[in-house]
Amino acid sequence: MAKRGGFPGGMPGNMNNLMKQAQKMQRQMEEATKELEEKEVSASAGGGAVEVTVSGKKEVVKVKLAEEVVDPDDIEMLEDLIVAATNEALRKMEEISQQSMSKITGGMGMGGGFPF
Repeated sequence: MAKRGGFPGGMPGNMNNLMKQAQKMQRQMEEATKELEEKEVSASAGGGAVEVTVSGKKEVVKVKLAEEVVDPDDIEMLEDLIVAATNEALRKMEEISQQSMSKITGGMGMGGGFPF
């Protein structure tokens, strides 16, 4: 008669493999995060009149303005260009981050049906 209760067959071994794979994925994600933090991405607005560079930590590290865009009578336009360039640079960095993480997770995305 078959033994009842406990784990069937090789389940404990499969659980160990699953844990090892999860730990490996966690290490890979930590390494990828460190690499991303060292990257910088730039974006421009106004035909290159304003350029903003952000880091992988999603912090603005540089703002470059063309001389002709600095018009004391139209500060609002300059502010809008800075906002547009900053948002585009942040969007680019987020895209790079998502691509990097999806390589590790196989595109399953964290939170896609997982309880964590």
